[in-house]
Amino acid sequence: MAIAINTGLAETERTGVTDALSKVLADSYALYLKTHGYHWNVTGPTFHALHTLFEGQYREQWQALDDIAERIRALGELVPQSYSAFANLTAIKDGYASLDSDAMVAELLHDNETIVKTIRGAFIIAESAGDQATMDMLNARTAAHEKHAWMLRATLDVK
Repeated sequence: MAIAINTGLAETERTGVTDALSKVLADSYALYLKTHGYHWNVTGPTFHALHTLFEGQYREQWQALDDIAERIRALGELVPQSYSAFANLTAIKDGYASLDSDAMVAELLHDNETIVKTIRGAFIIAESAGDQATMDMLNARTAAHEKHAWMLRATLDVK
C-alpha cells in the first residue's frame, strides 16, 4: 500500500526538485569518480600534495552522494543508480589517467565550477517549490565545490 506524501509540496514541485537533484547527483558521482581516479594516477614533483588534496576532495564528495540521494528518496522518488543513468544526466566528462598533474588539476577546477552551475540551477527549482531542506543542502554543496575550486585554482596559481 502506497501512502501519499503530504509535506506541503505538490507532486509536480517534488518531481521538479528530484529531477534537478538527479542531475546534481550525476555530476557529483562523475566528479567523485574522476577525482578519485586522479588521486590514484597523479605523478610528478607535486605528487604528494596533489594526492593528498584529491583524497580530501573525493572523501568529501563521497559523503555528499548519500545526502543527495537520500534527499531524492525523502521527496518520494527513486534515485538513479546505474552508470548509464548517470551518463545521461551528467555534464562532467570522463577523465584520463594519462594526463599530467596540471591538466588533472585544471579539469577538476573546471568540473567543480560546472557542478556549482548545476547546483545553482537546482537551487532555483527548489526555491520556487519552497523546499527549504533541499535549498539548505544545495547551499552546503555550493560552498564545498567553491572551496574545492578555490584550492585547485590556487594550486595552478590562476587568478
